[in-house]
Order: sequence, then C-alpha cells, then structure tokens
Amino acid sequence: MKISKKIEQSQKEGKIWWSFEYFPPRTAQGLQNLLDRIERMRNLGPEFIDITWNAGGRTSELTSEMVRLCQGVIGIETCMHLTCTNMPKEKVDIALREAKKHGCRNILALRGDPPQGKEEWEAVEGGFIHGIDLVRHIHKEYGDYFDIAVAGFPQNMLLPPEECDLELKYLKEKIDAGVNFIFTQMFYDVDIFIDWAKAVRAAGITIPIVPGIAPIQTWNGFLKATSLAKTKIPQSFMDALEPHKNDDEKVRAIGTKLVADMCRKILQADLGIQGLHFYTMNLEKGTKMLLQELNLVPRVETLKPLPWRQSLTPNRRQENIRPIFWANRAQSYLSRTENWDEFPNGRFGDSRSPAYGELDGYGVSLKQTEEEALKLWGEPKTFDDVAQLFSKFCLKKLSALPVVGPAELSKINRFGFLTINSQPAVNGAPSDDPKFGWGPGDGFVYQKVYAYQLWGLSGIFRKSELLEILISELEMDTKVTYYVINKQGDLRTNSRSEGPNAVTWGVFPGKEIIQPTIVEAISFMAWKDEAYELGVKWANIYETTSPSRKLIMDLMDDSYLVNVVHNDFKDTKAIFAPFFKAGEKYAASRPKANGSGQINGDLN
Repeated sequence: MKISKKIEQSQKEGKIWWSFEYFPPRTAQGLQNLLDRIERMRNLGPEFIDITWNAGGRTSELTSEMVRLCQGVIGIETCMHLTCTNMPKEKVDIALREAKKHGCRNILALRGDPPQGKEEWEAVEGGFIHGIDLVRHIHKEYGDYFDIAVAGFPQNMLLPPEECDLELKYLKEKIDAGVNFIFTQMFYDVDIFIDWAKAVRAAGITIPIVPGIAPIQTWNGFLKATSLAKTKIPQSFMDALEPHKNDDEKVRAIGTKLVADMCRKILQADLGIQGLHFYTMNLEKGTKMLLQELNLVPRVETLKPLPWRQSLTPNRRQENIRPIFWANRAQSYLSRTENWDEFPNGRFGDSRSPAYGELDGYGVSLKQTEEEALKLWGEPKTFDDVAQLFSKFCLKKLSALPVVGPAELSKINRFGFLTINSQPAVNGAPSDDPKFGWGPGDGFVYQKVYAYQLWGLSGIFRKSELLEILISELEMDTKVTYYVINKQGDLRTNSRSEGPNAVTWGVFPGKEIIQPTIVEAISFMAWKDEAYELGVKWANIYETTSPSRKLIMDLMDDSYLVNVVHNDFKDTKAIFAPFFKAGEKYAASRPKANGSGQINGDLN
C-alpha cells in the first residue's frame, strides 16, 4: 500500500501514526538479529518501516533482501531508500525492479552522501547527478506505481535568507516532478522545525511532511549523531543531559522526556502533521520508551488486519484465507505455497495444484538449538514423559515445545492426546479485543473451537484401541467434524465435503463477512508431512542409540494426527467431552497398576 494513502486515511480518522527506520547491518548474524527485532517492534504498531541504502550502494543487495523479507515474511509495509551515489542507471533499474517484485510501493529518492573515504560527492558515469533526476527516472519507468518521497532539511532555516530560499526552490522543483511526501532530517530544535514547515507551506508545497525523530539513546551516541548531521542542539537539552553524561540509563530517561515534549509540540502546532518517523538506529528500547511516554498505543487493526500475518508481496497481497494448520509456522506456509498457481478471489491456492511446494524451502527445523532443546525437554524415556512435557506446556510451566499448543489442555495431554495447536471458541468479541481482536474497528469476530490439532496415540501402547474409542465418541456428536491421518497418509473423516470449513470469521461495517482461517482435508494431508518431520527433528537431537531417540522415532512412526472442529461456536467446552470420555474408557479397560488404571507409560 502506498504510504500517502496510509497518511490520508489516518488524517480522515483523526489518528496519530508512527513509523520506524532501520539500516542494513554489516554481518549475517546482525541481519538475523535485526529481523528478529523488526518482528518484535512490529508489535509497537508502526504503519510502515523504511530501510536505508548505504552511501555508495555497498549494502544494496542487503537492502533489497531486507525489503523482501519485511514485505513478504514479516508482512509490514516497507519504504526503500535509493540513492544516486555510485549507482549507474543499470543498478538503479535493478533495485527498482526488485522492489516492485517484492511488493514495495514506496521509494525514498536521495542524491546520497559522498562514498566512504571521499569528502565531495561526484556522479558516476551513466548515473544521476541530483535527486530530482532520480525522481524523474522512476516516473519515466514506472509511472505512478511507486509513491516517491524526498528528504527535507529543517536546518536550512539557519542558512542566510537567500540560500534558504534557494533550497526551498529546489525542494519545490522536486515536488513538482512528482513527489508524494517528505521525510525530514533529524532535529532537536522544535522551533526551527516549525518555522521550516511553515516556510515549506508558504512556498506552495502541500504534500505531507513527516518529521524525523531520533530517540536519545546514550550521551556519546547523541553527540556523534548531531555532529555528523550538523544538527543544532538546544541549550536546554545540553543543560538537562550533560550532568548525567556518564549514566546512559539516566541520559535515555531524560532524553525520552525531552524528545517526547518536542513531539507533542509538533503534533499540537496546527501544521496538519499527525505522524512521526522514528530513526531507531536498529535499537528497540529507546523507541519503545518514547512511544510509551507519548502514550501512543498500537491499534489492533494495525497489528492484526487479519488473525494471521499477511504477506505483502504482489501475488499474496489480496490473500485473505489460509488453512489453520500453519498458524504457528507462517514462514513454512509461505515457502510451501510460493509457487501455487493463483489465489482465486483472495483465497488460498489449491493445494492439489501441480505447483504445490515441497515441505519447506528453508527445510523443516526446530526453533531451538540442540543445546536449548535438551535443556527444555530433557531426555524422555517413556510416553508418559512426553505427555508430561505437553501437559506442562499447556499449564505454561514449559516455555516451548517442538510443536505449539495453548493453555488449559493439560488433562487431555495427560490422557495421551498430545496437543499441537488450538484455538478457543469466540462468540462476537469486539474486533479491538486485545486477545482475540483483528481487522477494522467497530466489528465483531468469531471462532469455532478448533479441536486442537492433536497427536494421535503412540504405538508405545495399543494405539488402535484408544483411537477407535475416540472416533466412536466423536461420531456421537453431530456438530463435530474430524480428520484422522497416519504417517502413511491413510485418512479417516466424517466430513462429506472436500470444501473448506471456516473456523474464524469477522463482521465489519461496510464489508462482506471475512473468513480468513479454514480447515479442509487436502491441506491437512499436506501439512501432516511437516508435522511428522518436526518430530523427527526432535528425535535427532538425541544420540543415535539413546532410548529418547528411539521413543520419539517410534512415536512418529506409529502415531495418528487428529484434527477436530466443534461447529457450535457458542459452546466453549463441548469439544473436550469426547477426549475425556475416550481417555477414561481406555483407562478403565487397562490392567491396574498400584490399584489404578494406567493411562500412559510402556504398557503393550
């Protein structure tokens, strides 16, 4: 989506918005850490982010890769910087082509700084000389596909009047060439910014101005950044910060209040500005503290336009329905389906397509290192040990499992039904509900209780007996839909339709009912390979001849996956009854151990 449209919508709704800037790190580990941080900071509610382009284009490929991942995997609207520095026309065209391919609709066009090691800027052969040349080239090649932003420099107000007027004239020429909004350079003197913004408006420039806000992280970092940018520091800032220059925590706390006061003055200055662009410096805490100080709380609609993370690449942007099986493995789902033929009417592609992907373009893997996994899960020796792990996770006494399940399912797990994934029933929760809400405001959301994707019972004991008891209980409830499948792909179901069963939907003013999450047989069958492969990955953290490895491998070879949906979304507890009854009947049929029926363990 174009940023100008987001700004326009925010103005119509009278809401304050914010965005974040990041730069490509220098190392592979730094990149992964930054992507993890962007993922976390997405929960702070930015409307978009932007990714810088290194002076000289040294990190151009990394910038493009970050745009791809942020648009496609993290699912956040991204603006890409593009400079003229060391960039012949051919490299510019490659960058623009890649940006469009990744679904990026926003470019910040800059002349750029001199390359590293040079004091003066100079054009390369076949390149562009001024930012306006880059703006014109983008429009020539792509028309209005991209929103184009340029930089604004409030510090120009400190120039002699003639030079200041000349800079405003150059800015107006860029705008007239087809620019949609302005990002400003960082500043700390709010009066200079307000005077500059008024001068920009007096020059006939009416497009949105987005003030660039730099949180104060440390004393030395503050001095270095302002020195490089030749930014004027108000004496009041120096008086407040310098006495604490050796205490970074104190500097950040005081700096947060100073910058927050500056932001409030901007938003209250009757300039038509309702957005703030934070220069994060790839750091999290300073930006988070500043948002908290300003009491800027993210809206549910921004964080969760759908109950799952939407990909913003061109072929997926209109996708609004997904199978629920990949609820906790979004990247795997994106990789598996990236070559599906189409997304008809915004729905997920047909998993029967010949283009349906392999398990995972990145390979199925655990989210934990081997060392972390061993620390979390220990070395289970019996099926009861495994069941206890799942039970602890559901009680929130264990932070993670190879597969993911919710709380309040401990009893089911103790019966031996190992929970992988689930959702509770929801009957008309407001769309801004902090736990269940998603989508536009003033709506209502609904969920069928998703009879928690379950591991069927292991061959550690007589699986067929317990399975048959469970199925007989499920068959007695006409409101239940179930699928049962083993590793070999043998499917049993009571569903008489191959079509999807919507398990999440929302009702919003002025919109058709949205049904973003579904269950259906074909996707369940495709997903089972990934589920079993995760189990194998778990087994492989143990020594080849260890009892733990044999236990988990036997579990994967002999278990069933059970998927149950209770279609009465008003009854939040009905789905548990078949599992409780099946577990109790099975326990009663087993030989007694120490005077009680043994549910789990090594009985054969």
